[in-house]
Amino acid sequence: MKINPYQSIQQNPYRKQVEQSEKLPEAKKVDKLEISSQALEMQKGNPLEKARQEKVEALKKQIESGEYRVDKEAVAQKMYDFWNNN
Repeated sequence: MKINPYQSIQQNPYRKQVEQSEKLPEAKKVDKLEISSQALEMQKGNPLEKARQEKVEALKKQIESGEYRVDKEAVAQKMYDFWNNN
């Protein structure tokens, strides 16, 4: 392979491509989005998701107001059961 340090930078194929694309008139590109009926159904969510979201919101309110208390013994028992059953 011959390396010529005096080669013109103008011979760069990428640069030629950019110059050609600049000369072309800009086509108006429009994005289009189509959502299937199945996707629309999925966006509505199911009743379990709504109930879960309500429960999460209630817990957030309890935490923010300082009313939420963690049952240390129940947490410890769940961790113990998890690690001993697996």
